[in-house]
Amino acid sequence: MFNTQLTVKSAEEIELLRENAIIVSKTLAEVAKQIKPGVKTITLDKIAEEFIRAEGAIPGFKGYRGFPATLCISINEEVVHGIPGERVLKNGDIVSIDCGCQKYGYYGDSAYTFPVGEVSHKVLNLLKRTKESLFLALKMAVAGKRIGDISASVQEYVEGFGYSVVRELVGHGIGKQLHEKPDIPNYGRRGYGAKMPVGLIICIEPMINMGTKSVVQDQDGWTIRTADRMPSAHFELTVAVRKEKADILSTFGYIEEVLGLSRI
Repeated sequence: MFNTQLTVKSAEEIELLRENAIIVSKTLAEVAKQIKPGVKTITLDKIAEEFIRAEGAIPGFKGYRGFPATLCISINEEVVHGIPGERVLKNGDIVSIDCGCQKYGYYGDSAYTFPVGEVSHKVLNLLKRTKESLFLALKMAVAGKRIGDISASVQEYVEGFGYSVVRELVGHGIGKQLHEKPDIPNYGRRGYGAKMPVGLIICIEPMINMGTKSVVQDQDGWTIRTADRMPSAHFELTVAVRKEKADILSTFGYIEEVLGLSRI
């Protein structure tokens, strides 16, 4: 986390990463069109794989360390890494969908947590505030700031609402590898950690729990869920560190057009 030898990307590499980031952003929007009660998670996975391949890319997660699917689909108390299958979405669920792709030897990675049908106001607030914490963190992704500034901005905001921050899972650098240095925790202290240079590409991804910060792993070796079985939300964007303002490579805009929300 405190490695000072951080790899920066050239202008050409950043544009290749941007293209991948847009592909995953559009893929999540295609999936969003089908999120409703009664839909199987494997159906969403197939939609994503077909769209990614139609864009001339390949799924970034499928086969990665043995993961069997294109999407990580995590429902309710599942934090991340849920495996798509025959499970059916139900009214009142929330579903975190994490998507990766690879094109030209570079990766894209983004995640969004969706409400399914009518979701309680309390749970919708968890989603809203988790996403808000991400955009606060993005404001810290400028040259000269430290990784702890990103981490603290997430932690301070969500803990102010009584939520907790998952410790075991963090954001990361991205490039020719899906996960590169540095780690980007969602908890920490301002002014600590490596100083971020121009051209550093990172994925910031708050994973925020309504209850305890503690998590457990299922016997499938992948699915991570909250220890108290209370809901968890997850949002992720890829960003290039710049001098004055972060360059956000991926977008929730396509998703939120589908959902009928204001474009972000």
